[in-house]
Formats: sequence, C-alpha cells, structure tokens
Amino acid sequence: MIDAHLKKLRLRDDISAEEERAIRDMISEVRDIPADRVVIRRGQELRESLLLIDGWVGRTKDLRDGGRQISELQFAGDFTDMHAFTLKRLDHNIATITPSRFGVAQHDKVRATLERFPHLARVYWTMTNIDAAIHREWTVSLGRRSALARMAHLFCEILERLKVVGLTQGNEYDFPLTQQELGECLGLTSVHVNRTLQQLRKRRMITVEERRVAILDLPGLQSLADFNPDYLYLENKPR
Repeated sequence: MIDAHLKKLRLRDDISAEEERAIRDMISEVRDIPADRVVIRRGQELRESLLLIDGWVGRTKDLRDGGRQISELQFAGDFTDMHAFTLKRLDHNIATITPSRFGVAQHDKVRATLERFPHLARVYWTMTNIDAAIHREWTVSLGRRSALARMAHLFCEILERLKVVGLTQGNEYDFPLTQQELGECLGLTSVHVNRTLQQLRKRRMITVEERRVAILDLPGLQSLADFNPDYLYLENKPR
C-alpha cells in the first residue's frame, strides 16, 4: 500500500525492516477522494497527516477573484501535509486533481513513532526540507523564467519525481492536468499555456496526447529549462 512512499525514503536514506514496519503501522485507515475536491482546507485544525498512495494532488491558494494558484504538485508516495504534524494547520488548501487514495496517519501515532525511531524523525525532516526546496524552485520559475522555460522545467521535474516511484515508461508519463490546471501551476492563462505547448511541440521536444506526455528531446528540454535536479536530492545519504 505504501511502497511508493518507501521507495522515496530509501532513495535518500537507509530504512531498516523495523522502521518500515513502524511506518506501515502509522497508517490507521485509507480514504478514497474523488477528483477536484478540497481535502484539507486552509486554517483547518489538523490531528492527522495524509500520505498520498495514488493520484495527483496540488497545494492551492484561492484568490478573491475566483482564481487559483497551484504552488506544488504531489504524487504517489508523498505526505501531503507532514508539516501539519507540528503546525497543526495549513496556510493553503490540499486539493485532488485526480481521484486519489490517501493513507491516514494520526499525529499521536506519528509522535510515538518518531520518538521511538529518532532516525525516522531526521528522515521526515529531510523530506520536508526537500518539499521546501521544490517550492523555492517553483518560485524561481514564476519570478524569473520565461513561459517556455517555466513549462519545460515543470515537465522535467515531473519526469524525475515520477521516475522514483516507477510511474514513467522511458521518458513518458501520464499527465492528467487540464490546460487550466497547468496554467494554475505556471501562472499563465489557458491561451498562453496552449501557445507555449505549441512552441514545445514545434521544437519537437514533447508531445501531449490523450493525457500523456512524451518527452522527445530530454537534453534539449533540460537545456531550455536550465534544469538541474540537485534540488530534488536524488541520492542516498544516510542521516
């Protein structure tokens, strides 16, 4: 059930069999949530954290004019709100993009596990730090990269993150985002998203068909985006 999560942890650190059992025991129930639902609302008091088992989820901020900004995408194996363990509420919403399945970890159980296994506390601290690094990279994209480079960077990031949990086939992966949702990730209108996608297609870097992305020229796309995966910390360094 949480194999994707364990893959993400073991990519960065060594997890013992005893620690794995403790992580599995943290999950008390499983919840299935339809697409386009707010799972956690900004300011909501939280006594549990949600581990995404399957699906695509976004961190979102709603604006008064009805607009929405997606500030990060999350995939199978990600804790959507482990930082709520200490904060007890979020400053943003967690919303499903696709039908999604979550494992529920009650905070009292998380606390007992991390007190029993201090190494896991460091591991989850690391994962929260990586989450913050992804946010910083998105901030750079929104503030300094062109629309073309911004979109190319996102396609490269998704490839790397999905590859970790075996959700890619070569340089292809499922891509359920609508053009509106892609625009909400990139800070672009749907018209600008469509125009930018056409530019990437004309350069023969990607295709997007039937909710699936195929990267045809990965080195070219990475060069266009100035993409460096260092911020994802894709190496095993026991802590």
